[in-house]
Amino acid sequence: MRQVIALGGGGFSMEPDNPLLDRYILSQSAALKPKVCFIPTASGDAEGYIAGFYKAFSAFGCMPSHLALSRPPTADLEDYVLEKDVLYVGGGDTQRMLDIWREQGLDHILRQAWEQGVVLAGLSAGSMCWYEEGVNCDEAGQAHVVRGIGLISGSHSPHYDSEPEYRRGYHELLRSGRIGAGVGVADGAGIHYIGGKIHRIVSSRRKARVYGVEAAGDEIMESEHVPEFLGSL
Repeated sequence: MRQVIALGGGGFSMEPDNPLLDRYILSQSAALKPKVCFIPTASGDAEGYIAGFYKAFSAFGCMPSHLALSRPPTADLEDYVLEKDVLYVGGGDTQRMLDIWREQGLDHILRQAWEQGVVLAGLSAGSMCWYEEGVNCDEAGQAHVVRGIGLISGSHSPHYDSEPEYRRGYHELLRSGRIGAGVGVADGAGIHYIGGKIHRIVSSRRKARVYGVEAAGDEIMESEHVPEFLGSL
């Protein structure tokens, strides 16, 4: 079963006291004690980010590990990645991450993992990377198109409700024809794909939303989707 869980934002690094999305990701593996590997390439393999992952996931009844490409644990990346049950990609600089992945062949290994049933997940850079296209905002708030590895068709913008430059930039890219239609995903919301199709839309926050976004000439069309809240009523 080919699975991707794309979070607009959230998880252990943004919601350290709200484990709903991280628990949901782990629950999609059939393993009783999933082997989950954190890939922090987009942050430059930041030590604090990696430590935060271990602190959070050590409480989840799983087997956490990480893959820092700046100091890889093995020369055989393919074997290391494909023996995992869940791959969780962190946020940061999306373009830099994708460039490094392509230089080291990790993009092909991740596609192979997807085809073999490893659960792929992540937030921000770690969510848009799975799509054909994504919206990346630089430090000046300018939006740019990034070309993902294409497991999911269409485009993706994270942080859609919380960081105005993403929504504004996505709309500008759509109007200009530089990016195709896709989804805007708020922090605290996630889209679960099976076989490249939307299976479920979930959230860790009651007000988090997901939007289908497309351009009709100069007009932007948004269709709002209310996710299934993962917490108690």
